[in-house]
Amino acid sequence: MASTYNNLYLDVRKKLRAADVGEPSLEARELVCFATGKDRDGLSRDGGLYASPELEARTWELVERHLAGEPVAYLIGEWEFYGLPLDISTDVLIPRPDTEVLAEQAIHYCNVLGECRVLDLCAGSGCVGLAIASQVPQARVTLGELSDGALKICRQNIRRNGLSGRVACVETDALQKPPRTLGEFQCIVSNPPYIPSGDIPGLDNSVRDYEPHLALDGGEDGLDFYHTIAEQWKTLLTPGGQLFFEVGIGQADSVLRIMRAVGFGDIQIVKDLHDIPRVVFGTLCSEI
Repeated sequence: MASTYNNLYLDVRKKLRAADVGEPSLEARELVCFATGKDRDGLSRDGGLYASPELEARTWELVERHLAGEPVAYLIGEWEFYGLPLDISTDVLIPRPDTEVLAEQAIHYCNVLGECRVLDLCAGSGCVGLAIASQVPQARVTLGELSDGALKICRQNIRRNGLSGRVACVETDALQKPPRTLGEFQCIVSNPPYIPSGDIPGLDNSVRDYEPHLALDGGEDGLDFYHTIAEQWKTLLTPGGQLFFEVGIGQADSVLRIMRAVGFGDIQIVKDLHDIPRVVFGTLCSEI
C-alpha cells in the first residue's frame, strides 16, 4: 500500500524506536530526506503527497542497513555540528553532541581574545575548528590531521561552509614533535583518540565496525595523545595561551595531572550534556 511522505517518516520512526535507536525522530527524518531527495522543509511541505514505490524501497533499504549497525551519518554522507553542515565519510569520526562542549569552551575563550590563531589537532572532519571559525570572526584556524582521507573531508567542509579565507589544513602527526613552521597559536583544541586499545573490540558494532580505528585508539591506557600533545605541542602555544582537550569517561583527572605536570595552570574540567566530565583545559604558565 502506498504511503505518504509523512506516513513513511512515521513508520520509519516507529521501527527505529522499537529497535531502541538513540534518536529515532532525528535519524528517521535524515534517512527519509536522503532516500527521497528532499530537504527538511521539502519533507514537511510534501508530507501529504505519496512517495513512489522506488523511493519507499530505497528508504527501507537504508533503514535495514542502519538497523544492522551502519551509522546514519555514513549512510547519508553528512551530519550537522554546531549548526554547520558537514561532509562525513568513514575516514572520520561522526561529530557528536558532547563534542560541542569542547567547541563551546574554546569559542568563549577565543571571543575574549578577538584576533587569534587556533590549532585544531586531530581535526577529523574539522568540526571543532570550523565551529570556532564560524563563531569567532577574527580567528584564523589551522586543521591538523594525519589521515589523507580526513584531510580531504576537512577541505570539503572548509569550502562547504565558506571559510576558505580563514581556515587551512595541514598534515600533522600529533604523536610527533610539532614542526616550528606552523608558527604560534593562542589556542590549541584537540579531540584525540582516547579509547584504550584493549577496549576497542568491545565497542558497539556501529563504532567498532564502521568508525576509523586510527581516530579511536589512544594506546594501552587511552592517554598516549594527551601526554604527547601536552608536553610537545605546548611549544606552539604563546605564554598564557590555552589548551583544550575532549576526554573519555573517567579520564578527566588523569589528563588534568598530565597537563599540570608539564606547566599548565588554572586547569578546569567541564561536564557534558550527560553530566560526565568531558573537557579539560588549562593555561600555559608564562615561565614555560
